[in-house]
Parts: sequence; C-alpha cells; structure tokens
Amino acid sequence: MSTLGSFIWSIADQLRGPYRPNQYGTVILPFTILRRLDSILEPDRARVRELAAKHENPNRLRVEVKRATGRPFYNTSNYSFANLLADADGLADNLTDYVDRFSADVDVFEYFDFKKEILGLEKAGLLREIVKSFSAIDLHPDKVSNSDMGDAFEYIIRKFNEAANETSGDHYTPRDAIRLLMDLLFAEKDMDLTAEGIVRTLYDPTAGTGGMLSLAEEHLLAQNPDAKLTLYGQEYNPQSYAICKSDLLAKGHDATNIAFGNTLTDDAFNNRFFDFSMSNPPYGVDWKQYAKAITKERDEAGPYGRFAPGLPATSDGQMLFLLHLAHKMRAPEDGGGRVGIVMNGSPLFNGGAGSGPSNIRQWLLENDLVEAIVALPTNMFFNTGIATYIWILDNSKHPDRNGKVQLIDGTSFWTKMRKSLGSKNREISESDRAQIVRLYADFTDADPDHSKVLTNDEFGYWTITVERPLLDDVGNPVVDRKGKPKPDSKKRDTENVPFTYGRSTAGPATQAEVIQAYFDTEVKPHVPGAWIDWAKTKTGYEIPFTRHFYKYVSPRPLAEIDADLEKQVAKILDLLREVEG
Repeated sequence: MSTLGSFIWSIADQLRGPYRPNQYGTVILPFTILRRLDSILEPDRARVRELAAKHENPNRLRVEVKRATGRPFYNTSNYSFANLLADADGLADNLTDYVDRFSADVDVFEYFDFKKEILGLEKAGLLREIVKSFSAIDLHPDKVSNSDMGDAFEYIIRKFNEAANETSGDHYTPRDAIRLLMDLLFAEKDMDLTAEGIVRTLYDPTAGTGGMLSLAEEHLLAQNPDAKLTLYGQEYNPQSYAICKSDLLAKGHDATNIAFGNTLTDDAFNNRFFDFSMSNPPYGVDWKQYAKAITKERDEAGPYGRFAPGLPATSDGQMLFLLHLAHKMRAPEDGGGRVGIVMNGSPLFNGGAGSGPSNIRQWLLENDLVEAIVALPTNMFFNTGIATYIWILDNSKHPDRNGKVQLIDGTSFWTKMRKSLGSKNREISESDRAQIVRLYADFTDADPDHSKVLTNDEFGYWTITVERPLLDDVGNPVVDRKGKPKPDSKKRDTENVPFTYGRSTAGPATQAEVIQAYFDTEVKPHVPGAWIDWAKTKTGYEIPFTRHFYKYVSPRPLAEIDADLEKQVAKILDLLREVEG
C-alpha cells in the first residue's frame, strides 16, 4: 500500500457532503499534481520571476528558464503554496492566477476543469482547508521519488474508483507485470543498451498515467545512466493524460511528446517510428463508434497502412492496437524496433480462416514479426482475473529466432499476495520474473514443460469445404446438366488442414498435395462419396497456446472411485440414522 497515497486519500474525507465519492478525483488529483509541480519550482521561483520581468516573449523566456534551471516548464505567478493562505479573502482568485501562469506546456489543469473546481470549493467553504492540507506535504522529488509518486497516484485512482464503484484497471497496469514486460522487451538488446552515448525512443499509445513509460525509463537508465531517452505517449482519458504529462514534466522530459487523444482515430505521432513500444490496451472494448473512421483510413491508406492486414470484430479493439504498434516499429535498416503488448486470450485464436483476426495473425507471422508470447498467471490485474498474455514483436530478430515463435507458459510463476487489490491476489516476484526471463533466454534449450519453440507455419492451416452428394428418393446421387453430382448443403462440412500435415513423414509439399493427402487419409475413408470444393478453400492462422502445453491426466481407477462413493454413501446413511433417531 502507498503510505503517501493513503495520506492524500485522507484529505478527500474533507470533501464529504458537498462532493460525492465519484467527484473526489476532480479535486484531489489536480491538487496533488499542482503540489508536486509547486515543490519542484520552489527553489528557483525568484530567479524565474526575474527572467519573466526581462523577457516578455514566452519562447525566449522558455529558453532562458531552461538554461537557468534545467527545466522546460515554469510559472511566473507571484503566488505559490508558500503564500496562498496569507490572503484569505483572495484565495480563490490567487490560486486561479497561479494555475493560469504556468508555461503553455503545462496544460494539464484544463483536463480537470480545475478553475471550476476552485470556485466550487470556495462556494462550499472547503478551499482553505484543502489548500492548507496540501501545503503540509512536501512532494519534491528529493523527498518523494518518481516511483513513490507513481504508486501514490495509482493508489488514489484505485480508491476513488472503488468509492464510485467504477473500474480501476483502465488506468494502469500492475508494476510486477510491467517489469516482466520490460525485461522481455529489452532482453535481446541488453548489449546494445550499455553502449556509450546511446539515444533511444520509447512509446506507449495507451499511456494511462505513464506507469509503463516510467518503468521503461527506469529499466534503461539502470543499465546505462548516460543513455539519452525520449518518451512518447498518447492517452484519451483526460485525468490519466494529465497525470502522465505532469509526471514527465516533473522528470524534465519534453512534455509535448505526451499527446491527448484517441490513438486509433488520430495518431498523434503519424510517420514517426520508435525503438521500443509498449501497451496494455483495454480488453473487449467496443470500437463500433470509431468503425467508420478506422475503415476509411484502412481503405485510403493502401497496402502499407497500419490497418491494411485486417480489422477485428467491432466488439474488441485489442488487435487494432497490436497492428498499430507493429506499424510503429523503427525500420530494420534503421536498427529495427521491438514491441511488448499485454492482451487477453482472444487475439490468439478468435476468428476463423479468412476473418479479420486470422488475417492479422497471418500478416504478423508471415512477416516473421512475432518473437515470443508469454502466458501470465491469472488474477494478476486489478479489474479482471482472466488469462492474459505478453506478446513480444521484433522486426529484426536475432538470427537464431528467425522464422520461429517461442511460447512460454508462465502461469505457474506467481506468489500469493498478503492482501488482495481488487481482483489481483497474485504477483510476479523477482524470483518468478527471473525464471520466466531465463526460459526466454534459454530459447530452444528451455524446459519443454514451460517453453515451446515452433516455426511460423505451424500456426497456419487451410479450411477446406467437404461436400457430399444430394440423393434422390431412392438413394441415387442427383446430377446437374453436366452430369456432376449436386452437393447436399445440409451435409456440407469443413475441415482444418494444418500446413504441416504429413511433414514428419517427408510427405507432400504443395498446398494442393497436402490438402489432398489429408482428405484421402482423414475424410474419404469415412465418407466415400465426398469431394473437396476447392474454390471455397481459405487460409487461416491461430495460436492454440493451451493446446501446446496440455498434459493428459489419466482418469482415476474405477475401483478407487467406487471406494470413495461407498464411503460417502456410508456417511449419508449415518446422518440419516441420526436424524431418524
């Protein structure tokens, strides 16, 4: 639990009455951000005011402030938490002036409609107490690390959403899941990342409160403190966007690289490509309202557009983010790009041959972009206990991994939490994480109970249509004008033929030969008069993850089952005798 978050949450108790629990966030979150920025600006406030008096041009002032303080943002107001309470009658006006006089890149308070909240607090007689409570906290990074501040924000959001009976998992991903994703994302590039003077770009199209970007930066700087990292993100939830942007401002990043908006309909970084990208998109979220814009982009962008390979069902947009990230990888000739994305199980197998999801998998696998997929333990996330998977994409794989996909079953690597957080009652400890990363590193030598390495074409199949003749009343086939038997649509069936069928016996190689061999062996002996309608053959791809790790457990012996039943029957009879007695 975040101690700081708990303390800030206690401030919200003062809002009870005039504010409902689901309104607390619109007050406490912007005040927390304001106090954090205020603490950072305090040591140089006088110097910035001097510079503001000299330079009226905001662009020139920004340059001078950066030179003097090392920060890209500033505030030119005469007010701060240090003196706001001195003028009781002018508190609302002075606080509004303070918020208004931030540099243009600090637009975060607009997304909370904060000035309206200031007036509301004053009207309710609560403004002075809230300002006083926040004045008592020092949120300078020397006192509260970026990691602790992130934990506090996550704690506050979770508490607010629990109070409002809303979903909490939309905003952030558990730190233990992110750390595993980072270890896997950067695993193949660790040697490169320690090189002197490296410059790398990191991108999250569903940035939330910035947790993934922050931990990615932390991971890379731990390996190479001199690395120059540029963080990019886009977020469509106003409050999450404000937290993410203010967090990066506090760390001295260029906050213009954090954009507000819907990544799927308005890519803020169009024609920009990245070294590392990461995302935990929402699961099972309907994108019907954006379908027109997305379909239009797909049609107009041509074969190289981000949605060209296919579109998933409008009931679930996860695979749109998967395609988007695959499109955002830096080109192989420029050093290549890697992607880490967390999704539920449906992108592995939903949609039959010829469907949008199957076509997306086909494009990813035939272009050799999927490097590894890791099954996470269940009950890992705050708002869902369902099975989740980390996909790692790479467009410049290590030669050993070319043409292959590694499946890792990490479902058994977890530690029980002492206290549940929503649906989350399991976490991936450092030891658990190390074991999963070791499986990844060992690749073809990894424990086969937890890791399988398959070729890309092992996920492909053809769906063939098998027809049987329509029979007349006396059982003879009905034929058309050319004398060919007519198919009986009621008996029509389909079969999925693996690309690799017959390969182990050095069998046929062409598509037609593989399908014919399958039909002759698996179908014809059971339905002698059947035939293949070749015109209806479709290509499909699926990743049946659990099937590859299925272990047959033989049923218990009948004698053992009978003995157990007899014991239970005896117990029931004893209970009935007691009742009768």
